[in-house]
Amino acid sequence: MKIGIVGLPNVGKSTLFNAITQAGAECANYPFCTIEPNLGVVPVPDARLTRLAELYRPEKVTPATVEFVDIAGLVKGASQGEGLGNKFLSHIREVDAILHVVRCFSEDNIVHVEGSVDPGRDVEIINLELILADLETIGKRIEKTRNMAKSGDKKLLAELDLYTRIQESLAEGLPVRALSFTEDERELVRQLFLLTQKPVIYAANISEQDLTSGKKDNPWVTSLQNLAAKEGAEVLVICAAIEEEIAQLGADDKQVFLADLGLEESGLNRLIKAGYKLLGLISFLTAGPKEVRAWTITAGTKAPQAAGKIHSDFERGFIRAEIVAYDDLMRCGSYPAAKEKGLVRLEGKDYVMKDGDVTCFRFNV
Repeated sequence: MKIGIVGLPNVGKSTLFNAITQAGAECANYPFCTIEPNLGVVPVPDARLTRLAELYRPEKVTPATVEFVDIAGLVKGASQGEGLGNKFLSHIREVDAILHVVRCFSEDNIVHVEGSVDPGRDVEIINLELILADLETIGKRIEKTRNMAKSGDKKLLAELDLYTRIQESLAEGLPVRALSFTEDERELVRQLFLLTQKPVIYAANISEQDLTSGKKDNPWVTSLQNLAAKEGAEVLVICAAIEEEIAQLGADDKQVFLADLGLEESGLNRLIKAGYKLLGLISFLTAGPKEVRAWTITAGTKAPQAAGKIHSDFERGFIRAEIVAYDDLMRCGSYPAAKEKGLVRLEGKDYVMKDGDVTCFRFNV
C-alpha cells in the first residue's frame, strides 16, 4: 500500500511525514528505510505477529508494510506547473491512496499560504488542481480515441462515450472517484491514471492544545467532516506535532504517553487501518521456525493468487492451501493441536482468502 501525503504548504504535512519516518526507524523488526528523500516505509501494526512469534520462535518476523510519500506542497496553478506542481502531480499518479492533510488549527507563527484557516477553501484548491490536470489528460485521450473511432469500431465508440462522460463530470467539479463504472469500464479508467480517481482520507490536523484538552467542538474539523461526508470520505483527527513526539518514544513510554492523552492508539496506527479499509485490503499470515510474516492482499483474492504474492511459482504450480484461522490456532496453542481437532482445512483454487488465515501453500512446478 502506497499513500501519498498531500496538502497546501504549512498545514503540517511534513511534520506528519517526519513522525511517520521516526516511527519506522524505531521498529526493530522492520526499520525505516529511505528509498529516496521523500519516501518512507513503515510496518503495519499487527499484534497477531507477536503472538505467532511467541508460538513458533522464528528466526525473524516480517510485518506487512506501508509506503508513505511526502509529496511537494501544492499551490494554485500546480496543474500548469506553478510551484512544484509538476513534481506533485507526477508523484501522486504513483500512489494507491491520498492522505490529504488539512490545517484545522490557528498559529500566528505559522503563516497560512492563503492568509487564513479555511478547510473548505483549502480542500477546494487541491481538488481543483487535480481536476484541471485530469481534464487535460482526458481531453488528449478523447481526441486520440475520436480519430481512431472514425472507422466505426463499436468498441472504440463505447470508449469514447465513457471518456466523454468522465470529461463532463470533471467539468462540473466532480472527481472521478464519485462516478460509477462497470467492471470493463473500471479497467479502462484505471489505465488513464487519473488523479481524482484515487481514494482519499482527510487528516484534520489540530493543535496540541485542542488534543490535550480534549476539545471536540473545533469548527474547522466540523467543516471538514461535513465536506468529507458529501464525498463519502473519512476524516481522521490528528495532531501532527504530537505524533512526532509519540514516534520518538520507546514502546512502554509510548503507551503511557497515549494513556495520559486519553488515546488508545497513535494516529499513525489509525491511519494505516483506515488505509486498509479504504483500499479493501486484508492480511494473511505464514508461520514457521524460519519466519513469521504478514502478506497484504485485496479482499476477495483467491488462494492461488495469494500464493503468488509469496512467489510466482507458488501460483503457477498451486495444488492446495492448508489453512487454519488465527483465532483457532491461538485457542489450540499449536498447529498439531488445531489439526487434531479438525480445524486445519484443505482449500483449493476457488477458495477466497480471509483476513488472519494462517496458511501453508502446497505447489509443484
